[in-house]
Amino acid sequence: MRGFRWPPPPDGGPRTWGPGPGAPRTGRPALPEPETELVTTPHGVRLEQLVTGVGVPATVFAHGLGNGIATTRPFGSGVTGRKVFFQFRGHGRSDAPPGPWSYLDLARDLRAVADLGGATRAFGASLGAGALCRLLAESPERFERLVFFLPAALDRPRGQVARDRITDLVAAVESGDASAVADVVAVELPPAVRNTPAGWAYLRQRLDQLLRDGLAAGLAGLPDQVPLDDRAALAAVDAPALVLACAGDDLHPVEVAEQLAAALPRATLHVYDRPGVLWSERADLRERISTFLNG
Repeated sequence: MRGFRWPPPPDGGPRTWGPGPGAPRTGRPALPEPETELVTTPHGVRLEQLVTGVGVPATVFAHGLGNGIATTRPFGSGVTGRKVFFQFRGHGRSDAPPGPWSYLDLARDLRAVADLGGATRAFGASLGAGALCRLLAESPERFERLVFFLPAALDRPRGQVARDRITDLVAAVESGDASAVADVVAVELPPAVRNTPAGWAYLRQRLDQLLRDGLAAGLAGLPDQVPLDDRAALAAVDAPALVLACAGDDLHPVEVAEQLAAALPRATLHVYDRPGVLWSERADLRERISTFLNG
């Protein structure tokens, strides 16, 4: 077994043990992150955002728990018009108001950024998908097109695996121990990617952001929350929706995506046959999202 270790090799390539040739050591450092801004929302919470692209329409991108702008940007690479990426409360440079927090709070964050940016289309990943569901239950007509990537919860709390993962991540970040954070973040990578230059670049980027900005302790309670009391609240949503899931993803069960697609009147469901599609099916994923949103 070729294991994971931190810190990474100084030349950016993987280190392996046992017989056999090592892989190429040509990994390049990740590009510097673009400069973001803080915007003040009507509900008084300042949120970090990044706006790219020009023209109309505008699309807002909502990230997953413990992630942020950097991890949602790849989803918008082929999307036309302006793209508004932001960090929910407790992430990055966004405010962390006193908790506890609920999906209603996250929906307010998402709505404020969308309103300020004039967004008519929305993308939500995992936690962001839940926040988008809550917003739509309150305002079913708010967006013209919707994408849900790896929805994690609807009207039932997330499972124990998700609870343990976020608890471990928050604790590791609070400790300030890069090795501990790397151990938790590495689980996000498919095993075949973990000791490759691309895997090391991803880990460096995630660790730089997490250790620089931290994660609010209030996030640990979100896996126990539910976006909706009843998924039937989505029956009034008339916008076309694309729901994307992966078989074998313990954190984002396919059954949740199936329930969401069934609850939305005009939804299309696509299930990939394995997890880690950002690594194994990136081109297809980008094309599928951009074709749908640009339609």
